[in-house]
Amino acid sequence: MASLKRAAIRAGLEGLYFSGLHHLMRPVCGGVGVILTLHRVRPRRRDPFQPNRPLEITPQYLEAALGQLRRWNFDIVSLGEMYERLTNRNFARRFACLTFDDAYVDDVEHAYPILKKHGAPFALFVPTSFPDRRGELWWLAIEAIIAGNDAIGLVMNGREQRLDCRSLRDKRELFEALHAWLRARESDDEIRRVVRDLAARYHVDLAQICERECMSWEQIAQLARDPLVTIGAHTVNNPILSKLPLPRVTNELKMGRAVIEGAIGVTPMHLSYPFGQRDAAGQREFRAARDLGYRTALTTRPGVLFPEHVHQLWALPRIPLNGDFQQLRYLRVMVSGAATAVRRGFRRIDAA
Repeated sequence: MASLKRAAIRAGLEGLYFSGLHHLMRPVCGGVGVILTLHRVRPRRRDPFQPNRPLEITPQYLEAALGQLRRWNFDIVSLGEMYERLTNRNFARRFACLTFDDAYVDDVEHAYPILKKHGAPFALFVPTSFPDRRGELWWLAIEAIIAGNDAIGLVMNGREQRLDCRSLRDKRELFEALHAWLRARESDDEIRRVVRDLAARYHVDLAQICERECMSWEQIAQLARDPLVTIGAHTVNNPILSKLPLPRVTNELKMGRAVIEGAIGVTPMHLSYPFGQRDAAGQREFRAARDLGYRTALTTRPGVLFPEHVHQLWALPRIPLNGDFQQLRYLRVMVSGAATAVRRGFRRIDAA
């Protein structure tokens, strides 16, 4: 299913690019700017089983993308500058913001030197349990569990089941199915209980994954001292907010900011919703972010920015730099706004 979806997306991007439609549509669909979503930047791995590869791009692709954005006459700006341009209606030039979710350690080692060399501002959104070494990166945990076993057993829908994953194809299909099943659980707590039980059963250390994969507070503080870097809030525990009761949503948004302020002396003014898709953050979460005084809050709903987004500052769309689509022609189509315009029926705002 995932491979079919990727193939369909790739075919759509190729069609828009090679037909020239993206170029024709840009004046109408391109908006005034774009916020790009990134997670991890690191060299390409050789492992055949990489189900979380969409979260990764290579340093070479990041550097090429920066160069192309400037050649396409984008100003690369901070989130603060983006906010000022939107609120002051300063649209003389299109702009691009670079945003990194989850504070992976790769981004200090591989992304930051490139961004520094190019003088490119960027935002880092920190879930505070990750540098506190209490974070549960459950998507990486289930990758490790499936990678290390020929079959796994777990209770699904009230029944103990044994799921084979001997072949590479079996592993990919199981990851896709298990990830979707977990995302469909009623509560975020249930997702975490299932993954903790699996991790204990198959000797995968959740704390070790967090320590290995995520930045420390010392690294985050070092980045925060650079004027190019904006530190943003990303909650405490990186939950799917829509699966929490409202008091816990409010606490996650409030404490995520407070812990960062206490740890490094920076008060985040910008928020990124964990996961950020339509089923993870909606009007309830948007109101909570607004009421807590965040200047902007970012989803992962795909789209470019239009002047009308000044009225939707707590539901801003982003364009992903996806590890499965590391071609500059795909980036050109995405920042043209053509792909998301077609997907949304040419509606500019998607904040339902």
